Amino acid sequence: MSDAIEKAARDAVEAADNTELTRQIVAILAAQQLLNQQPAPPPAAPAQPFEAKRWAVVGGVVVSAGLAGALFAAALALVAVAVAMGGICATACLLILRSLWRDYLKGK
Repeated sequence: MSDAIEKAARDAVEAADNTELTRQIVAILAAQQLLNQQPAPPPAAPAQPFEAKRWAVVGGVVVSAGLAGALFAAALALVAVAVAMGGICATACLLILRSLWRDYLKGK
């Protein structure tokens, strides 16, 4: 009878070990499932209605900036022409004065 009691005790210990092992396996599988879950996609943003006023303002700003840039370029071109004309006039004036100075020195 002692053999039967010892065998029953060993079986009970083995069953307890198997139960603990089963619990660990279940816990590991649950953790793996949690790790493998894909995150839920973010909710879609609601569609914004078309705002004609906003796009009209954007277009107006772009056109205004373009015109301002064109006017600036035109003004810069006019300044360049004025500087060139001033250079031409200054050169002509210096040539005329040099000629007059030479004539003056010859007459002395």
